[in-house]
Amino acid sequence: MAATHNIVIPQSDLLGQLAQARRRTDQLFAIVRPEALYDRPIAERHRIIFYVGHLEAFDWNLLHERALAIPPFQTEFDKLFAFGIDPVDGGLPSDQPADWPSLPQVRRYVEQVRQTIDDGIAELIVDEQQQVHELSLSTLLHVAIEHRLMHAETLAYMLHQLPYERKIAHPDPPLRPGARPASGMVRIPAGAATLGLSRAGQSKFGWDNEYETHTVKVDAFSIDPHMVTNQQFLEFLEAGGYQDSSLWNASDWDWKIAGEIHHPAFWKHWGGRWLCRTMFEDVSLPLDWPVYVSHAEASAYARWAGKELPTEAQWHRAAYGTPDGEEQDFPWGSTAPGPQHGNFDFHRWDPVPVGSYPQGRSAFGLYDMLGNGWEWTCTPFAPFAGFRPFPFYPGYSADFFDGKHYVMKGGSARTAAGLLRRSFRNWFQPHYPYVYAGFRCITQK
Repeated sequence: MAATHNIVIPQSDLLGQLAQARRRTDQLFAIVRPEALYDRPIAERHRIIFYVGHLEAFDWNLLHERALAIPPFQTEFDKLFAFGIDPVDGGLPSDQPADWPSLPQVRRYVEQVRQTIDDGIAELIVDEQQQVHELSLSTLLHVAIEHRLMHAETLAYMLHQLPYERKIAHPDPPLRPGARPASGMVRIPAGAATLGLSRAGQSKFGWDNEYETHTVKVDAFSIDPHMVTNQQFLEFLEAGGYQDSSLWNASDWDWKIAGEIHHPAFWKHWGGRWLCRTMFEDVSLPLDWPVYVSHAEASAYARWAGKELPTEAQWHRAAYGTPDGEEQDFPWGSTAPGPQHGNFDFHRWDPVPVGSYPQGRSAFGLYDMLGNGWEWTCTPFAPFAGFRPFPFYPGYSADFFDGKHYVMKGGSARTAAGLLRRSFRNWFQPHYPYVYAGFRCITQK
């Protein structure tokens, strides 16, 4: 790899970040009742027990040979827990609980991996000269830390679908009322969007799909000041949006029909009223929360409204651009993300009303560009020019450059603050309805 990835952070900081990331995932698994750890809340995903072992197996497979020169001690678990799954429109797993090791066996594996990795790292000296197979140790640790933090969010998607009685509730803290966004769209003047990270002199970590930096010219457009709310999406539903095939492309319509999709996955119609499935209870549909939907549903709504989903560059321009043509590190400026800026970094489980964080507004006056829900774009997930896969994780991004996944930007309540950097790109397939993802629309007029 290029010198770009020779990122150096003091050893104590790296170990502290890894320990904090472990606490995040330990706390997440702790909401699952022990008898539910072999459940499969989402048909397209592994059973929960897989993920208990996967996080440590990933760290071990990444570090034990490349960085620590320690031989394996349980190769069958290293392989069993190595890879997750992402079936697209079929190919669901069929394993049974009895096919997996016992919980005590998995926990012993987890404890031994953690202790061995920690002891090994403690013996290493992190400095600018140290290289591990053309990579710095700090780069590998960044990968381990961010991989775990991303799972702390994607696992929440899965546990969200676990029956309430199979979880131990941890309610959200109270929320102070925020601003009420103005209605109407916001005009974004023509300008440039600088996407990606530069390898030249780069001192920050980035995943392979974040490179290389480039500038995209963006024509003027108008954009919603906040994500589409449950109330707005309810209007689409009540207008027959789920029955009008002209609003859906062919594959999206086939998915909707095959799955008998009639409303967002987080909604439930019961007793003549709409409810919303939060992490720990059903509540009356909060009309001022952002709606969470699949890319297919977001696209259908946009067509119904006579609008479009933004491109990745348009979203970036609206979030980080300024009226004077400069670009900011974050929508609100250069200050690091804090609890005053948005609903992110694990402070809450569920969304909040749009506009609840006025201190997080962008230079163009847009709300919630970071936090409260990822935002779908119409841009297929693809490499930037100059893309080079990580040699130690070649399939991280490249396996999904298939035209069947779309870029998401922003972040949700369960997105770690460190993943809110401007260049970070998330992606999902269009027919996966369980992501904490909403959208806002644009017009080219």
